[in-house]
Amino acid sequence: MRRVRSLLPALLLATACGGAGGTASAQNRPFQVETLGQFSEPWAMTFLPGGDLLVTEKRGTLKLRRANGRVLDVTGVPTISYGGQGGFGDVVLHPGFANNRLVYLSWIEAGEGQTRGAVVGRARFNLSESGASLSDLQVIWRQAPKLTGGGHFSHRIAFGPDGKLYISSGERQHFDPAQDMSGNLGKVVRLNDDGSVPADNPWSSRGGVTAQIWTLGHRNLLGLAFDGQGRLWNTEMGPEGGDELNLVTRGSNYGYPRASNGSHYGGRDIPDHRPGDGFEPPKVFWTPSISPSSLMIYSGAMFPAWRGDAFIGALSGEALIRVDLDGTNARKADQWPMGARIREVEQAPDGSIWLLQDGQSGGRLLRLTPAGRS
Repeated sequence: MRRVRSLLPALLLATACGGAGGTASAQNRPFQVETLGQFSEPWAMTFLPGGDLLVTEKRGTLKLRRANGRVLDVTGVPTISYGGQGGFGDVVLHPGFANNRLVYLSWIEAGEGQTRGAVVGRARFNLSESGASLSDLQVIWRQAPKLTGGGHFSHRIAFGPDGKLYISSGERQHFDPAQDMSGNLGKVVRLNDDGSVPADNPWSSRGGVTAQIWTLGHRNLLGLAFDGQGRLWNTEMGPEGGDELNLVTRGSNYGYPRASNGSHYGGRDIPDHRPGDGFEPPKVFWTPSISPSSLMIYSGAMFPAWRGDAFIGALSGEALIRVDLDGTNARKADQWPMGARIREVEQAPDGSIWLLQDGQSGGRLLRLTPAGRS
């Protein structure tokens, strides 16, 4: 997928993206960066109790990085359909992981002909002296329908404070599925932890795939996170411009492809979001594109001034972006050039901020702590 890159230097890019506090160089960033390791096309990570870290690699490998830095392969992973934007995806823990050891994963599976689609499964995580493994792997959700092409799978997953499982499902670069209620493409999906449909979903009475839908009108949603008040936010790639940060509310339509603050590739116009059009506009948008890859809402103690703020990894923007969240409002705050595509942002148990760089051979794992901290 082609992404738009600004030709402005880093300082102007930060300013253009709302950065009254935007910084342009490592010398004046409010954090220091430590390299902790390297992975091959890392896509997602999540911390286990005790400080161990699970990392997915897009080609189909799940890694366990122990708190002491040792890295192990986790066996028992699913078969992955790799190619284009597709492969191994997200990894999150069940809220009751300490008791049930359940891990939730997303990946791409092949269908009939040349079709493909994202799935979400859950498995039990096992760790012993002999190594780490997954067992009892079970698929609990599939994108429907499977389509041709290699883009916009999305497949980020998050548990809400209501105990429900939320899944981002991209429109697969086919546009119209985002508004088609007979499928779950271009949607945010809400499920029980076993994959069944909650009775209080907005369209649960319709049954079938439609009953899964929480919101519609999305393009390629690569970030999904809850704030401290239980509100769901997502980051979403626009077309040519118009990347978005959205507040995701029950039953809402976010407009794609009927409304966007970007344009179709090649310059064909899409109507901008406007009052009264029936669609939910983004709280923040970026033109030129930054290619938002991930979303984390900070709650730690290491950077107290940033509690409650959103942190976004940027692929084409090669940056870490901070957005100030104030209730249901959002304001661009900082954009720090990182010199590489940032695939994932995560908060560690100690409140440090960890990043995964994108790349087959240069996918570094980075730890951010306050500048000057010993």
